[in-house]
Amino acid sequence: MVVAILLGSVRSERMGDRAAKWVMAELKKRGHEAVLVDAAELKLPLLDKMWKEIKHEKLVKYEKLHEKLAPLAELYARADGFCVVSAEYNHSIPPALTNLVDYFLEEYAFRPSAIVCYSSGQYGGVRAAMQLRSLLAETGMPTIPSLQPVPSIDKSLSEDGVALTQELAEKSGKFFDEFEWYMRAMKAERSKGLPY
Repeated sequence: MVVAILLGSVRSERMGDRAAKWVMAELKKRGHEAVLVDAAELKLPLLDKMWKEIKHEKLVKYEKLHEKLAPLAELYARADGFCVVSAEYNHSIPPALTNLVDYFLEEYAFRPSAIVCYSSGQYGGVRAAMQLRSLLAETGMPTIPSLQPVPSIDKSLSEDGVALTQELAEKSGKFFDEFEWYMRAMKAERSKGLPY
């Protein structure tokens, strides 16, 4: 399977890259192609027009944006699923993550998403994850039932994305098993055609 990993924190001292590295390693261990989409590296401007509105535009005004979004559109067309790595800002979704997601729509259709949420506190970002469920479903990539929270991320994952707790190292298999199941099931159904 091809999985796009959406990392939505752009803070200079973010911890989300630890979670993204961990997710990439776990997916690769299972034989999947995992591709990181990092909002901090992309530096997308606040949404003015979606990809579908500029992809055929030849205006100089959108040239740099087109160069950033075209490779994402190609990746998303190949993707079988999306793993969203989210911090929790004020009990909510990081604004850069919302901005990253909002640039596309049709490209997400009938592909599952899985949420890995994190925080420095004991709840592991689950309050942001609850809001993400609504956003992701609305874009066409419904979330799998399980979440993978990472509480106290600085103590749960090393800088290289290695699990430091028994809980994360041993009990995350169910989350990835479920994500794989949904990717396989939705890929099989997409091959038969879409309901519109």
